[in-house]
Amino acid sequence: MDYLIRVENLEKRYDGFTLAGVGLAVEPGCVVGFIGSNGAGKTTFINLLCRLYEPTAGRITLNGVDIRKYDEEEYRSLFGVVFQDFKLFAFPVWQNVTAGGTREDDRIREALRQADAAEFVEKLPQGLDTYLYQELEEGVTVSGGEAQKLALARALYKDAPVVILDEPTAALDPKAEAEVYERFHKMVEGRTSIYISHRMSSCRFCDEIIVFDKGQIVERGSHEALYAAGGSYARMWDAQARYYA
Repeated sequence: MDYLIRVENLEKRYDGFTLAGVGLAVEPGCVVGFIGSNGAGKTTFINLLCRLYEPTAGRITLNGVDIRKYDEEEYRSLFGVVFQDFKLFAFPVWQNVTAGGTREDDRIREALRQADAAEFVEKLPQGLDTYLYQELEEGVTVSGGEAQKLALARALYKDAPVVILDEPTAALDPKAEAEVYERFHKMVEGRTSIYISHRMSSCRFCDEIIVFDKGQIVERGSHEALYAAGGSYARMWDAQARYYA
């Protein structure tokens, strides 16, 4: 089933911050990049889309129906999300990947392979059954990069029709982050994908790039169109360009 997301005059006010007047449409299968500095409103928007926040005004619809009318669990099952503050748990690797879902080893290994995590998992003492960290069992501590790959594998394993990456790679340098986003984009080809970053290079391959600033959408379009326009996006691109080489 295809899912059309529409946002109509969305507003969220809290702790002195305001997301206001946001309107957009995400077509089924479209790849969208949200760009903007830290605190621009990107993550607030994603929290509203995932029904983690309730809007102050406006609405989001899925196939024409206000998302607040759907069962919350059923609605959230449509999204595979990796947040910037993703968490892994002191459970075996397979439970971290399935996130409470059914264990299917072939699918788990395929998700790990796609996320470039299969090799290091195979080398763990008990493979998929190896505990992470050392809280409940004698486990292993994974590096930041390895944890990131497991989080990406978890999103792939869910096989949701809408995939969202909310800056889970912010600790990486711009070039490495762009490579992760491009690789993940190829993995979820055909599905609706939303990529969030404050780095322009990470979302250059997107069908549409939406630029947030101070809680509002200030520009939208393809990389080529936005750069040619010479506005906010172009200025940010030029300011960061020395890191992309």
